[in-house]
Amino acid sequence: MTTLQAASLSALEIGSSGNSSGGNDIASRINQLTKQLTKATQQLKELGLSDASTEEKQKQQELLESQITMLQAQLAQLQRQQAEEAMPEPSPAQAIEEGVNKPSADHQIDIYI
Repeated sequence: MTTLQAASLSALEIGSSGNSSGGNDIASRINQLTKQLTKATQQLKELGLSDASTEEKQKQQELLESQITMLQAQLAQLQRQQAEEAMPEPSPAQAIEEGVNKPSADHQIDIYI
């Protein structure tokens, strides 16, 4: 049970750390979370082979499942953030498109009443 609590604490520390360095920091955090996710999944598999009581197994299973869910959520958030950073920012010239239903010098109509 103590290894489970230590793993949970390290996952929380990673989740709460700042992201000031940028892309490489995100990639390393994704790598750390992936390793923790693999470790927690392996612990869940090994739980069935342990000789602990059924009640103790149930508690550990619930803790591991909640940890895995938390790690997956953190991993998804970091992957979204990494994808957003990989997308190029549109330049101001690209942001203003010209054409149909968009005013431009070539598409003006003078209306006299």
